[in-house]
Amino acid sequence: MQFHISGRQVELGDAFQAHVEKRLGDGLNKYLDRITNIDVVVSKAAHHQFRVDIHGNTGTHAGVVLKSQGSAGEVYAAFEDAATKAEKQLRRYKRRLKDHRPDKSYAAKKYVLQPESHDDELTEEGAPAVVAEKATNIETLTVSQAVMKMDLADLPALMFFNSGTGRLNVVYRREDGNISWVDPEGAAAA
Repeated sequence: MQFHISGRQVELGDAFQAHVEKRLGDGLNKYLDRITNIDVVVSKAAHHQFRVDIHGNTGTHAGVVLKSQGSAGEVYAAFEDAATKAEKQLRRYKRRLKDHRPDKSYAAKKYVLQPESHDDELTEEGAPAVVAEKATNIETLTVSQAVMKMDLADLPALMFFNSGTGRLNVVYRREDGNISWVDPEGAAAA
């Protein structure tokens, strides 16, 4: 996590900058460890008030942006106000990803296949060799929950049962950075 701490018409000491880095590093990583950079701007507002703006970015195409603002008569108190609001925002974001209803997931097997090369011979069955096999669960999610889960887990694709239709769906990240959603219309989930 990279920090950029600056002051507008305010001199910031090394102790304050160290406090900001430690407090945000510990507090925000508890909820989301993929924040790549954080900008903290301290400025003077009217009536001898300090204002602290925090802006964080995950560096993905997910659009997850952290923004908070705090103000107080003392710079440390203003920062604590903004940091608490930022943690609350991430806590709510993470809570939305969790399904608080009874578990509606289905057992499945996940296979990792060795990529084919043009020089290699295929196995006797004519299929590529299986490199790994692992049990996994396919969850029942909304499309937005599936996209958030895919982004937070840093997955290239996610298969899920659509909670609205009951059908097996897939979301995946395209090469151009956009997200595609596959919802086959004919077969309902078993």
